[in-house]
Amino acid sequence: MKRREFIAATTALLVSPRRSLAQGTRRRIGFLNINEPVPEIQKAWLDGLRNHGWIDGRNLIIEFRYAPSQDRLPALAAELVALTPELIVAPGPQPALALKSATASIPIVFVAVADPVGIGLVQSLSHPGGNITGLATFVPGQFTGKMIDTLREMVPTASKIAILVNPGNPIHRLFVAEELPQTARKLGVAFPIVEATTAEELDIAFASAAAQHADATIVFGDALTFNNAPRVTALAAKHRLPAIYVARLFATNGGLISYGPDLADLFIRAGGYVDKILKGAKPSDLPVELPTKFDLVINRKTANALGLTVPPTLLALANEVIE
Repeated sequence: MKRREFIAATTALLVSPRRSLAQGTRRRIGFLNINEPVPEIQKAWLDGLRNHGWIDGRNLIIEFRYAPSQDRLPALAAELVALTPELIVAPGPQPALALKSATASIPIVFVAVADPVGIGLVQSLSHPGGNITGLATFVPGQFTGKMIDTLREMVPTASKIAILVNPGNPIHRLFVAEELPQTARKLGVAFPIVEATTAEELDIAFASAAAQHADATIVFGDALTFNNAPRVTALAAKHRLPAIYVARLFATNGGLISYGPDLADLFIRAGGYVDKILKGAKPSDLPVELPTKFDLVINRKTANALGLTVPPTLLALANEVIE
């Protein structure tokens, strides 16, 4: 064998196994969502993985699946399960429930689900059981009351507050059926329900709220409203409806006020769950975590346009005021 051929053969023996090993160390996970996350959330999710040394394309392969509508979730969930990833991340209740129906063995990490116990995702927050755990957005019965109190502090005369819900969201259905009637009786406030399942139906929902002479509006979190945040806040402005939202994204897009968990922080923390499960932890041994950061953001420009004066008490509590 010639010297050049010997060197080439030896190099191949030395390099090829290393290359093969490097490729073999890439771990495969899934990600199922309704439409693509807003850039801020997508960045937070990838940053959370990177904080634990996991980088997509280097030592991790992420199989992303985005459903254009909720009815496509079961098929995409089955598609991901067929790839046998080591775990699947599910932002929101609809993707999480679709995955729960698709697999009882592949670990599932949900993010930003308001009441995972109420909709049957887990047995309890401290002992999830099964193959599912994750991060909830709030404890039922506490957060919604805080939203209503904050909105009424901004609009003290509000006696009729329209609630925008997506009937396809199990969290919304649960709230309307169980929590809302009790809250209405306790506060003596009317809560007419307006519904939207598509972007086009958002226009109808806000027009309905205005036609019912609502004094204000609460917009709950949902893939539909998040993906159409500028449209939602523009409709509230068009119908001159003071509205409170669950995320900063809405206030920065012209919404009056937002109060809710720091969603970016939840997605960053989700990286810790992925890391633990990839290192051998079982979802049933990982308690569901609650938010540790809540943001109150006030858009003073929008308040002025609506003829509202922001109370000093709210200004003092605000994490951010948009002038």
